Amino acid sequence: MTHSVLLAEDDRPIRTALERALTLEGYQVTAVADGIQALAAAHRERPDVILLDVMMPGIDGLQVCQVLRAEQDRTPILMLTARVETADRIAGLDAGADDYVVKPFEVEEVFARLRALLRRTTPEPAGTPGAAGAGAGTDGPGEPDEARLADSGVVEAADLRIDGPSRRAWRGERELELTRTEFELLELLARNAGIVLDHSTIYDRIWGYDFGPGSKNLAVYVGYLRRKVDVPGSRPLIHTVRGVGYVLRED
Repeated sequence: MTHSVLLAEDDRPIRTALERALTLEGYQVTAVADGIQALAAAHRERPDVILLDVMMPGIDGLQVCQVLRAEQDRTPILMLTARVETADRIAGLDAGADDYVVKPFEVEEVFARLRALLRRTTPEPAGTPGAAGAGAGTDGPGEPDEARLADSGVVEAADLRIDGPSRRAWRGERELELTRTEFELLELLARNAGIVLDHSTIYDRIWGYDFGPGSKNLAVYVGYLRRKVDVPGSRPLIHTVRGVGYVLRED
């Protein structure tokens, strides 16, 4: 299956090199040089995924992302940024981006992140283990409530309630406004409440690729998720186990 990519990058050498590499990898690529062209192409082409540089003239990448999300466009967005500070990367996530790559980058890392985003948005074929509807009609009257909740796609842990099919989550009565990656990370932790998940497991389940011990990608997402879940006055649920990973539990 050929996927379409919208590439927005104002640096011509980088844009040309990425366009060539993506085309050779089998993607159908639309390449543009600024944010205005990116918005027009997104509306016109309806790409499967968007590769978006942060620093562009006129409308920058963050503004493009904000406009698309305000229009309820849920196309996966991978940000390209030369900014390495955590606050700058958080700004991209806050704008609605799903992931980011820091320049300079290896093109294989870009490919890996694109594949992970596309896997998360491409429906599994009917009959595939884990696909929606698999196992329907097998619930017995004596099955526990937890099993029925899992089969329905609803997960409950502490005072969290996560509805997988609708991609909505609540803590108590408060609905959480989560990006795609934040939602999937929270759902993974909640489904394994009380179990410490190591970094490699989380990277593999969420991104489909382990970016290695030097990557701060996971820590940034966990920190941002905590801002939305563990608000002041509430009991913290997401805990760091130093040197290992993360666990969701109510202490």
